[in-house]
Parts: sequence; structure tokens; C-alpha cells
Amino acid sequence: MSAQPPSAIELEIARRYDQEHARVCLQPQAPGLAGRLALWREERLVRNALKVAGEPGLILDVACGVGRFWAVLAEHANRVILATDPSQDILDHARTHHPQSLLKRIKTFQSSAFTIGLSENAVDCIFCMQLFQYLANPEHRLAMLGEFYRVSRDTVIVAVRLGGRFKGARSSVEGPLPSKAEVESEFRQAGFRLLSHQDFFPGCARMRIYVLGKTS
Repeated sequence: MSAQPPSAIELEIARRYDQEHARVCLQPQAPGLAGRLALWREERLVRNALKVAGEPGLILDVACGVGRFWAVLAEHANRVILATDPSQDILDHARTHHPQSLLKRIKTFQSSAFTIGLSENAVDCIFCMQLFQYLANPEHRLAMLGEFYRVSRDTVIVAVRLGGRFKGARSSVEGPLPSKAEVESEFRQAGFRLLSHQDFFPGCARMRIYVLGKTS
């Protein structure tokens, strides 16, 4: 696994993430009720997505940040977990957030999500809960999906922030959020079929988790 340099958009997202994460880490109080409920909902959606994906045995967490979902991914006792992020500093910092018993289950490496340092069909499933949400440029989304198609042999779990019918949708780092029709068309262009989708809050929230399967 060779380190691949991050793209400009990844560097910008990483900068914003670093600022927000540093702010949160400086807060001594525990997360509020709303934060705990949001995390509970996200974890439930992730568990459901993993079931739809067939409980993959070898999974790659792309743009993992500090490993927000590593504990959920590790609930499957026989699962092998790889994790990559464009920022080595974030990967190093992630080790301060989790117990050693969990960290023994995770192998991390620095890499761009657009040029992942793995061979074709290297993992059963790619899991991406953060970075893809910020891509408003369709060329960037298709480029990332193409890399996911290359590296995954079976499925992809990806979170998307949608515009269109979702009220209150804000711009991403790159610009306005895409519509449901745009994103789902891009999934098909990249060679995926839609296995399932779940909304954070059905009918009103802009974040949706898709499970995609390779068509061939």
C-alpha cells in the first residue's frame, strides 16, 4: 500500500475537518442529547447498510477521519478493517480516540480517495461516510466512484448530501448539492446498481446512505 498524494478538494475538506474536530476536542462537556441521538441514528443506518451489503469480511473505510464508525464496523468479529485518510495527522490523532483492543483490528494508511493505494478488487466493500458528501462537481464524484469500482470487488456504502427535494440543503465545499436523480444516474454510469438507500430522517433530511453493488 503506497501513499498517494491527496487532491486539492481533499486538502480543503481536511482543513475544515481539522478545524471543527479541534474545536470539538477542546470542549470538556459530553455531547448533548441531539448529538447522541444523531450518532445513534447514523450507527443504526450503518448497521443496516452492512447487512444489505452481506456483512462484508474485508472492508475499506475511505476518508475515515478519526474513525467515527470503527466500533460499529468492528462489531462483526471476523471482519478485517482497512482505513485510509488523506491526512496522516488525522490518522495519528485517531489513535487517541479508541481503545487498543479496537485499534488492533484496524490497519490504517494515508491515501487519496481518488487514487487508493490498493490493487483492483482488493476489498469486499468500500465504506465512505464523509468525503463523498462534499463533492458537488459531477466529474469529481464520477472519478471517485470509478476508483471505488476498481478497488471494491462487490459493494460500496456511501453517504450523500442531496439538494432538490430536501429543504434547507446547503452548499458543499465545491458548490450546490446534487439532486437525487443526478447522483443515482452517476452511480449507474460508474457501473453500480442500487441495492438500497436510507434517509437520515425520511422525507426531510438531506443525508442519505446508499448501498451499491457492482454490475459485473
